[in-house]
Amino acid sequence: MHIHRSRSAALATFLGLALGLTACEGSDSAGEALKTPTTSASTGTGTAAPATAPTPTPSASEAPSAAPSPTQAGPDGKGPGGASAGPGTDDSYAYTHPCSARSITVKVTSPQGFPATVRIITVTNNGSTTCGLDLTPAVGFSAKNAALGIQASPPDGLGGAPAHPVRPGATAYAAVDLNPSNGNGPVADEINIVADPSHMPNADQVSLPLATPQSVARPKVGVYHFSARDSFNSL
Repeated sequence: MHIHRSRSAALATFLGLALGLTACEGSDSAGEALKTPTTSASTGTGTAAPATAPTPTPSASEAPSAAPSPTQAGPDGKGPGGASAGPGTDDSYAYTHPCSARSITVKVTSPQGFPATVRIITVTNNGSTTCGLDLTPAVGFSAKNAALGIQASPPDGLGGAPAHPVRPGATAYAAVDLNPSNGNGPVADEINIVADPSHMPNADQVSLPLATPQSVARPKVGVYHFSARDSFNSL
């Protein structure tokens, strides 16, 4: 009887241990279940849907810029200004439409920054359309209302466009050196100019007094240009 009780006690102990292990395994499973995230919409727990990324705003250097407005060429063809573009105001119009003596103003000046023997002829277009001038004006000289019989010589090897265009309101410039070599010659007190000798008769000649009389010897005239300096450089 004593041995039977020992075996019974041992069996009870074994069964108790087995039941204890089963209870422990149930507790671990419950712990794992608590660790599983929920997806309840009311609590906001769980994995939220990714937000839509905002569209990046370009920086100033990346921002597309508007196409620049075309710059209208001025009456001298060198930048904005002058009369509005319209029929008969482009340069090509000048090739078939010479300037009229009635629509131009001719002057002569002695500007600073040039040799004392240089004068600058200016021809301003007072009309509403572009007109054309010869590459150089015809220039002669007088003393006491008597022609000296001396003509200014144009540069050698002239060529290019058939006319110098002068847009409405624009001015063409032609430099004249009365005595480039400082030689001996008669003194002129007047300059005689035909602005467009190919299309204007001698009756359209303009005679202008020289503020300072100048000795004339082998005079030269430069081509018409958009500036006095550029015409002077063509002598």
